[in-house]
Amino acid sequence: MKKALFSLVALLCLEGCASPISVRQLSLTSAYQDRNQSALAGGRLTNLTRTVLQRENLLPLWNAHPAQALLALQDRTRKHFYTSTLDDQLFALAELNYLQGRRHQDRAAYMAAALYAYAYINPDAPADERPSPYDPHLRQACDLYMFGLTEALGTPVNLVSQEWRLSSGPVTLYVDPGQLRWHGHDVTDIRPVSRLAVSGIENTYRQKGLGEPVGALPRLTAQENKSFQIANSLRVPMNLMLVMSAPRQQILSDHVSASLRLTPIDQTIVGQTAPLQFDQTTARAESLNDAMDWSVEYRGFLDGRLFNKGDHPQLLTIEPHQYGHRPVVLVHGTASSAARWASMVNDLMEDTTIRNHYEFWFFSYATGNPIPYSALQLRQALEKAVAQLGGAKADPALGKMTLIGHSQGGLLAKMLVVNAGDRLWNGMISIPLDRLKLRPRDETLLHDALFPTPLPEARSVVFISTPQHGSYVAGLSVAQLVGRLVTFPVSVQETVRAVFASSPEIRKLNMRPWRVGSVYGMSPRSSFIRSLAAIPVAPDVESHSIIPVLGEGPLKTADDGVVMYESAHIPDVQSELVVRHSGHSTQSNPVTTAEVRRILIRQLEEDGTVPPETDKGGKGTVTSLGGTYTPLEQAHGQ
Repeated sequence: MKKALFSLVALLCLEGCASPISVRQLSLTSAYQDRNQSALAGGRLTNLTRTVLQRENLLPLWNAHPAQALLALQDRTRKHFYTSTLDDQLFALAELNYLQGRRHQDRAAYMAAALYAYAYINPDAPADERPSPYDPHLRQACDLYMFGLTEALGTPVNLVSQEWRLSSGPVTLYVDPGQLRWHGHDVTDIRPVSRLAVSGIENTYRQKGLGEPVGALPRLTAQENKSFQIANSLRVPMNLMLVMSAPRQQILSDHVSASLRLTPIDQTIVGQTAPLQFDQTTARAESLNDAMDWSVEYRGFLDGRLFNKGDHPQLLTIEPHQYGHRPVVLVHGTASSAARWASMVNDLMEDTTIRNHYEFWFFSYATGNPIPYSALQLRQALEKAVAQLGGAKADPALGKMTLIGHSQGGLLAKMLVVNAGDRLWNGMISIPLDRLKLRPRDETLLHDALFPTPLPEARSVVFISTPQHGSYVAGLSVAQLVGRLVTFPVSVQETVRAVFASSPEIRKLNMRPWRVGSVYGMSPRSSFIRSLAAIPVAPDVESHSIIPVLGEGPLKTADDGVVMYESAHIPDVQSELVVRHSGHSTQSNPVTTAEVRRILIRQLEEDGTVPPETDKGGKGTVTSLGGTYTPLEQAHGQ
């Protein structure tokens, strides 16, 4: 008995000595996680929601029977709310419903979370009574709203008027079918993008704000499906909003009426106070992922007939032409595709000046074909596109086209900005074309391909990693062995045979048909590449070179792994940027992208479209990103 009494006294003494409050040191990471814990990041509630439950004496009930606790909090908020605590209660209801939705995959709970979050963000009061922008719960509420809508409406979103039955009562959502339009096209297959992760594009751009970011497909007409206008799989970045008037008054009533509103990224809403949330990079990436058959890169090299079958359009754009927007035509290199421009275009389109004055067109071609033939296809595709849009008379911006070519694509672009006369032909064939005994169609094809003149709409050209004097890799025997595997289009095969059979002097050249393909055409020994290199860009076309090199060595011996600097360098360009420590595929290099931006902005400045920027660099200067403008009069000797 005495022993037991002694133990009890000792226990009471210990309890009396122990402090009921303690403070402990946290690491920086733990401190941040403690302040930002929420149902969004896992199963733990925010401190605010726990406080609301504790204050209402509902925390034990939440731990034992969450659904009952949620109904009780909902009922008390409706009947006995206080203005001073209503914000806290609405946030708690949003977070608790979200957690319940995630636990039970309950779409109705997700919808309730979105409604309560919207009411928390948008009080029926003057603006100064809105949640503080410094309160982390405001951003959390925006995300509860976004993910709540994402899970409630599902994939794809069925954007029609609908009724919901929630524990708080019925909810009616109205949809105006007239809003489901984008630049004159009905939109369909509306899919949320907030839960998608992007890889393969260097930078991810999201416009923060309110609402659910989605991507939607415009429904094309039969004619558009045959034209260059819009890629079939283009997913337009859009914002989906659930909006309601007097949200707090409604959320505390027995019935809620709201509307679902769809807004494209390039459309403004009159009276919209909060910024809208978009995820433009993910929508663009999903478009490419849906559209791109990556085997086309290699099939397009080996099968020269690929784009002649009509299954793969050669000229695509990611948005309809808008009056005043100048085309930037991107031409990829060998065994490549239009998707290789994704990172550069993604970065450029985030520049407001670029986005407001330019649009991007992507040209694809079978890269094993003869370079003059592919260049002719590029010319014809651009001529057709410009004609479909009414020409430069209908929109002068169409007459201010910029061609940007990477590697072999740069050679195609050059073929559109030179006045070759008979120099290309004479450099390869010693007999004049009109002396050969050819069918009219063969003679026409040869004339159109090998006697190019400048495309009237082309104002400037940018050469990136372009083998102006040939690529040493193309001169390797293994590369030429691969080049022999290419199958040319029937028209090319027939024309080549007709040329070889047209004259005994040509038969003496002992040429092989595969030598007209792009691989041999880019060999430094090729008579085509030597002849093209000797022809300057037309004087009224502005030209620029972007030349990557590996390492810091002298330019005279530098290369990018495929092309020597000496081969990519040409005189008389308006600027030449050497991108150090970059390989041949430099399109996604930030220095290369910055230089393309500089060139495009400079064009706008020169004709007074935009005011000049300061500190934008120029010939003989060094850019802030590390690319070097080589003084052109000295470059060749470095």
